[in-house]
Amino acid sequence: MTVELTQTPNVLPSTMFVRDNLEIMRGIDSECIDLIYLDPPFNSNHNYAAPIGSEAAGAEFKDMWSLDDVDAQWIEMIVKDHPDLHAILKAVPNDSDKSYLVYMAVRLLEMHRILKPTGSIYLHCDPTMNAWLRIVLDTIFGKDNFRNEIVWWYGLGGSSNRMYSRKHDVIYFYALQNYYFDKPQEPATSQMLEGKMKGVSDVWKIPTLNNMAKERTGYPTQKPLAVLNRIIKASSNKGDWVLDPFCGCATTCVAAHLLGRKWIGIDVSPAAEILVRKRIDQELGPDMVANERAEYYEIQSSTDIPIRSGKQVDPRAYKQILYGKQGGDCNLCKVHFQSRNLTIDHIIPKSKGGQDLEGNLQLLCQACNSSKGARAMAEMKAMFSTYAPTYRR
Repeated sequence: MTVELTQTPNVLPSTMFVRDNLEIMRGIDSECIDLIYLDPPFNSNHNYAAPIGSEAAGAEFKDMWSLDDVDAQWIEMIVKDHPDLHAILKAVPNDSDKSYLVYMAVRLLEMHRILKPTGSIYLHCDPTMNAWLRIVLDTIFGKDNFRNEIVWWYGLGGSSNRMYSRKHDVIYFYALQNYYFDKPQEPATSQMLEGKMKGVSDVWKIPTLNNMAKERTGYPTQKPLAVLNRIIKASSNKGDWVLDPFCGCATTCVAAHLLGRKWIGIDVSPAAEILVRKRIDQELGPDMVANERAEYYEIQSSTDIPIRSGKQVDPRAYKQILYGKQGGDCNLCKVHFQSRNLTIDHIIPKSKGGQDLEGNLQLLCQACNSSKGARAMAEMKAMFSTYAPTYRR
């Protein structure tokens, strides 16, 4: 597939997408995002919902996984284009973890594509899957691009007589070559350095949000603005593009907005779009909202998949080239046809973020095209030789 190079996303700044993040990221231009922060599901084996009556009421997400959650197209793509990653995922010992990691892997591959060569990514996780996620991140972003395992020590939490109390999350920091980094500073605590500033270490002592915290929305996995402020200040400049593909209660978007960054948020819940507007209004105050300083942008919302800039092809004009590449055969049943009896089709449907790119176009006979409908090609191939069992024992 042809990869286009660009520096500016094909998306308006301050846009909240309410849709599956994979579909949206497939439509974002390559190499255009400066900083990605994600706080994805942790494979916690729980379902989460904000309490009725809270600001985040209506927001919910599932964090229970099985191979029924795996799209055959995801596996086909990994098997075909990323054999090293496939070997790792196949070695995962149980179906729930495999399903979760396949889900994460296809999305991290898109994040790698859209991240600038000078960009950074921070992935927030906990001990449930952090070991496997580190291996997946090493494989996709490169082991040499690993920078830090940040420990967010939040202090609060339960206690146990059977093990050490869990009081921290992990944030993996990867950055590509020539990345921007302005090391955060904090007041020194020692008497020798009293009154001076010192660089922050990889252990961040930032309290979690208690029930009375002003910024608390009721979202079940909400992170403090202080965590996101530190990340955004350290790894981006004013005017840079920040993406959060699992934005939840929109903390990343709020922090980026207040710090003068251009941001893109994605979440499947419409509550995220409502929360980002409400929280930014609250943080800026009525005077700032009314006057809108130059570095702030009007918040947009959308459910439409972006169309990548450049390198799109006219499917009708491309038909004869495809006919030669496929040798006149239907790409599904493999029967030979004359050109007029073959139809242009998208391997990944446009409804799932597929684009008019050379690598996403194929020719199918009328019968196969009719049977396929709006399905992904991998789903049709599963009728002949299933990909999903390659991950089953």
